[in-house]
Amino acid sequence: MAQVNRPKYSPVRWEATDEKSPLPLVDLDGDNTWTPLIRCPSDFPIELFEVAISQLIHHPEYNSTLILRSETISEITEDFPSSIPKLKDHIPLKSIGRKLLPRRPGRDEPLEQHCTLYASPVDPSHEGDEDSSPLPTVLILTPIITEGSSLPYYHPAVLHLAFRYISNSEPPNLQIEVVPLPGTPTDINSRLYRTSLALLETLHRYGWGAMTHYKKRVMHDCIVPREPYQDLYLVMRERHKHLVDTWQEVTDPLKHVFEDIGIATYLMLLWKDMYGTDEKSDTASLSDEPWKKWPQPPTGFVDLGCGNGLLTHILTAEGYRGRGIDLRRRNSWDHYPTTTQACLHEEAFDPTFINPESPSKQQLTYFPPGVFVIANHADELTPWVPVLSTTCQASGFLSIPCCAWTFDSKFERSTTPSFPIDHQSTTDFVESLNLGGDGSNSSSYSAYRIWLSTLTQYCGWKVECENLRIPSTRNWALVGRRMIEDETAAREGAQNIAREHVEEILRGVKERGIFKTRRPEGKAGDH
Repeated sequence: MAQVNRPKYSPVRWEATDEKSPLPLVDLDGDNTWTPLIRCPSDFPIELFEVAISQLIHHPEYNSTLILRSETISEITEDFPSSIPKLKDHIPLKSIGRKLLPRRPGRDEPLEQHCTLYASPVDPSHEGDEDSSPLPTVLILTPIITEGSSLPYYHPAVLHLAFRYISNSEPPNLQIEVVPLPGTPTDINSRLYRTSLALLETLHRYGWGAMTHYKKRVMHDCIVPREPYQDLYLVMRERHKHLVDTWQEVTDPLKHVFEDIGIATYLMLLWKDMYGTDEKSDTASLSDEPWKKWPQPPTGFVDLGCGNGLLTHILTAEGYRGRGIDLRRRNSWDHYPTTTQACLHEEAFDPTFINPESPSKQQLTYFPPGVFVIANHADELTPWVPVLSTTCQASGFLSIPCCAWTFDSKFERSTTPSFPIDHQSTTDFVESLNLGGDGSNSSSYSAYRIWLSTLTQYCGWKVECENLRIPSTRNWALVGRRMIEDETAAREGAQNIAREHVEEILRGVKERGIFKTRRPEGKAGDH
């Protein structure tokens, strides 16, 4: 079926002299004078208006980079608060109380709002019909402003803001109306008008998406929930943002510092879930540093190809045990505290010499049983992550692939075969990987991620994927939390099969004789 493109967004400024302009809302108490600002044709039926506006209610962060998220406080269908407008020819159906949380809480304050849905009363001649329930046609956002306070910058300067679906026009219209704060300009160049223009476009897009059964191609927060991640990230950002000012590398500090803060935050919450118990919930405030008591990987973590060492530093600074290894010592290492420096190691590691039966000193140092393996853009070592994790009996891993490598050569999507997939079709398996893009999976990077995922399952790990909330185009991650347990075999039997697969891979690599361990760079390479 050919793809149907969304109709063009065609906004029109509301003009009182234009006979096509729908009449504004009317306040029964006369307390509010509504000012229509902008309208556009609606390309979806009224039945989908509530679906579209629910996105606006529950995800305000999609419309403003200054908003972190919203939290629902209440939902009522009667005894509505006196502060919401009373509209002529409209009845309130439901009011949702929400709190807007700013992305920068040190600069902006949170704000509570009433989000109230209104409908026109049912025509008496249709009472008793199966479809006679009134449909929402208006959503009004009402900020709750306490005495002596003001609206935060991220909120429009209004007492009320309304989204309307107007069906008695041809075609139906979507319209935004406001009750502005005194003195607030509403001309075409004003901030309020520009904000309304963007909000109306969003509503237009959401409605069309609802009508065409739009499905997000990228899903976030599949493993670690969004709310605890965002809350902890804000705390971690404040604790480590000073690293931007002391950055020692030539790379962009804003990207690398906040990216690694995000990865560290994710790992802390992942480990809390992986290694914790459900006996009692953790209700401590984040200001009390509860993560210092959260569970950790049994034998710590190893940051494979740690680069500038920042991720290792953040984790160790927050009380986590672990090491980072890399071929080259970076300028940053000497500027970390001595406790971090002791955890950073310049060393070449040969994954083909891993031996669970007779482990070497190097293996026991970096990959003891129970270790958690981290590989953030580990390049040539990326495909070795699930192999190492199985061989060393790791407790889990997080792999964020970038450059496409197989065990001893560059990945070629036309010639590099995937590993066999157990118990499910290839199509279902690929759809479960949360790859994003246009869904064709025709790019080399998509093909590489599919290959890594088949390898991960072949090594005995349950394949789980996450698109991390980090400032990087390479934010897709493979997460290993548990080994596959075959439904018809004991866990030990399933692990034996995985080890056989890993041994087969290792034999193949050694027989080809192409893989060579890179020598340590810099001074360590001369030792």
